[in-house]
Amino acid sequence: MHLPAILGWVLVIAGVWSLAVWPQFLKRVMKDPRARDAAGKPTRFLTVHVVLVSISMVLGLATAAIGVAGLLG
Repeated sequence: MHLPAILGWVLVIAGVWSLAVWPQFLKRVMKDPRARDAAGKPTRFLTVHVVLVSISMVLGLATAAIGVAGLLG
């Protein structure tokens, strides 16, 4: 794949950013009182955010990998 170097770096930086930011967000969500009910079970609030973070991290990893492939190719 041919990609201008600047675009490759933008993708790598965007991917790394996602991988750095989303786990911190999830830590805050897990501490939120809305994350668990009175019995300690996960609520929909937590479930939705875990799915959101998971998808975002997969996309961040893919973005970084595409950027690296563009820089190496």
